[in-house]
Amino acid sequence: MTPQRAVPRRPDADSANNRFKGHFRSIFWSSMILAVVVHFGAFEYWPEVTAPDISFTRVELTAVELPPEIEIPEAPQAIARPATPVIGPTMVSEDITIAPTTFEMNPVEKLPPPPPEASKVIEDLSAAPTFTPFTVAPEILNREEIIEHMRNSYPPLLKSAGIGGVVHVFFYIDAEGRVQATRVNRSSGYEQLDEAALQLAGLYRFAPALNRDVRVPVWVSFPIAYQVTR
Repeated sequence: MTPQRAVPRRPDADSANNRFKGHFRSIFWSSMILAVVVHFGAFEYWPEVTAPDISFTRVELTAVELPPEIEIPEAPQAIARPATPVIGPTMVSEDITIAPTTFEMNPVEKLPPPPPEASKVIEDLSAAPTFTPFTVAPEILNREEIIEHMRNSYPPLLKSAGIGGVVHVFFYIDAEGRVQATRVNRSSGYEQLDEAALQLAGLYRFAPALNRDVRVPVWVSFPIAYQVTR
């Protein structure tokens, strides 16, 4: 019998590191199996998560027609300076006289027609804006009410876009201070503002115009300004 050679035992053969290395395979597979079971359980029993509704509605926008571009004409050519007048010699005869004026030379049928009656003038006055003499202009009596109505009548589309303008409106005011007719004198450039100004014009109340001490119907023009305040 051959005697076996004794192998010296290493001092670290039974260390914790060596023991861990010996059980590594079983620990690794046990951990993998446990991880798979935990993941399947999480997917199976985890509460369902739903995303919140973040949808929104789009507001229809209406295009605003801008006024056409104005072409500025070229500057006119400079006007030539007029020549210096020269006084020429004239001979006026002292025997020149004015011919006498007689009824025989100016018969009645050739005279101009008489002026129209006062009632007819007043009736024609309301047909269209015309000059009317007066010494005291009509005065607006309800300014605060007009300002409030102006805020409410401002076209919302133009107001949101920051567009304003001034409408010059003709008012026909009778002898009692009532507005009987209105029309646009000078447009603002926007049809919606012009229409709003005409509707607002019918709400005005005036103190009647006076021609000396007599109340008279008149045509007057007042500006109605629409402006967006920030």
